[in-house]
Amino acid sequence: MTYSKTLNALRSWTSVGRWTLFGTLACMFVSILFNAAMFGDMSAEAQRRSMLSAIVLPILLGAPFFFYLSLRLRGMAITNLHLGLVARTDSLTACLNRGAFTHKVSAMLSHRSEGAGGALLMLDADNFKAINDLYGHESGDEALTIIARCIRTTLMSGDLVGRMGGEEFGVYLPNAGRHSAEAIAEGIRRSVNSATFAPDGRQHPLSVSIGGVVFDQPASFSDLFRIADQRLYGAKKTGRNCATVVHVNDYPSIGLKRSA
Repeated sequence: MTYSKTLNALRSWTSVGRWTLFGTLACMFVSILFNAAMFGDMSAEAQRRSMLSAIVLPILLGAPFFFYLSLRLRGMAITNLHLGLVARTDSLTACLNRGAFTHKVSAMLSHRSEGAGGALLMLDADNFKAINDLYGHESGDEALTIIARCIRTTLMSGDLVGRMGGEEFGVYLPNAGRHSAEAIAEGIRRSVNSATFAPDGRQHPLSVSIGGVVFDQPASFSDLFRIADQRLYGAKKTGRNCATVVHVNDYPSIGLKRSA
């Protein structure tokens, strides 16, 4: 279940009503059993009044209590969900932070089905230091948020994006082949190129260099990261604003091992 679906489920009044109803009914059931066991030898009229009190008191006392308790529990669950999201998310770009991205990709690699592949892309903002030097760090932050938005709008449901630190991003494409990985990388590059970034009122071009690796065999995150980072370095060395995606079979010396 996604974060938004979980949050909507927690915010729903259905869960509050359900716990209030079930809690009250449980109290009524216990109260009725207790009265039947303790006062079974009383007169019929006394038993009737006893049973009536066993029903009315849980409704009058139990229902408000369980309603209040379920509200508090729901509030705590929503707060914990928000805190978990904050702990996993980069505050500037709203992407996964490095730790969360690495953990999620590693988990997906370790549970991938036999024969399933995927791709890991590494992206770096070109000439980012010049943006900070010319316009200041606030404009640099704006540029990073624009780049992050361009990445997210290009990806599909199930793809992951994380900020690896500074101006570097990681993208994981589960089940992507080389053709689709190259198309997505090129789509990201073009989206960043066409983005509007005008820190001084005039358009300043943005671009990214992208290196990626496609795999169709057991792989660890560290090995895929190393190859993608090598290709990113190569893309920056060859002039920047370009995307290079290779297949893991092009690196036989890497010796990919099954992800733990």
